[in-house]
Amino acid sequence: MQKNLKKLEGNLKVKFKNIDLLRSSLVHRSYLNEHKDFPLDHNERLEFLGDAVLELAVTDHLFNNYKEAEGILTNWRSSLVNGDRLAQAAEAIGIYDFLHLSKGESQDSNKKARSYILANAFEAVVGAIFLDQGYKKAEKFIKDNLIVQLDQIIADKAYIDAKSMFQEKSQEVLSVTPRYKVMSESGPDHNKKFVIGVYLEKELIAKGEGYSKQEAQSQAAANGLKKKKSQK
Repeated sequence: MQKNLKKLEGNLKVKFKNIDLLRSSLVHRSYLNEHKDFPLDHNERLEFLGDAVLELAVTDHLFNNYKEAEGILTNWRSSLVNGDRLAQAAEAIGIYDFLHLSKGESQDSNKKARSYILANAFEAVVGAIFLDQGYKKAEKFIKDNLIVQLDQIIADKAYIDAKSMFQEKSQEVLSVTPRYKVMSESGPDHNKKFVIGVYLEKELIAKGEGYSKQEAQSQAAANGLKKKKSQK
C-alpha cells in the first residue's frame, strides 16, 4: 500500500526531491516478509547512515556551544541520542502512522517494541533527509526535533543515568552501594526478558524489566528513585 506522505513531509518540514527515500526510511523489515513485491528496500541501511549523521550533528552542536569537559559532553550527547528520546521525537512528528509494518508488528501492543521501531525510523528519516537534501538540512531537522530538548535535559539532570543517580543518592544518604539481582528470565535465547531487583543491603527497593540485564537494571534504578522520592 502506497501511503500519501505529504502530511508527513509537512510535519518534517522537508519537501523531498526523491520521495522514495522518505518512503524507504519508513519500511520495517517485517513488512517485506509479507509484501515480496514491494519495490523498495527496508530502512536498516538508512538507519545506519542516519545514526552517524545524528551523532555528528549533536557532537558538532555541543562542541561549538559548550565549554564543558569531554565526560559531561558525552553524557549530554548520550542523553539526546538514546532510543527512548529518539522514539519520543518520532512520536511527536507522527512517524508511526506512516510506517510500513507487518500485521504482527502493527498489532503488537508492546510499548518497548514500538519505541525501538520508532527510534530506528527516526534515524532512518535522518539518513533519508541527508541523502536527499544534504547535511545542513539534516542538521536543521535534528536541531529542531532533538537538540531543542537539551536545555531541559541539563536543567533536569536527565543526562545522569538512573543507575548512577540511584547509587549517588544511596551512598549520600545511607552510605550503601546498591546491588542488582536477576529475579527471573523468560523467552528464547535471542529475545530473553529479564526481571531484576535493586537492593539496599537486604531490602528489595524496586524491580525493573528489559530485554538486556543493563536495561532491566536501569529501569529498576529508575523505579527505585521514584519510590524513594514518593516516600519523602
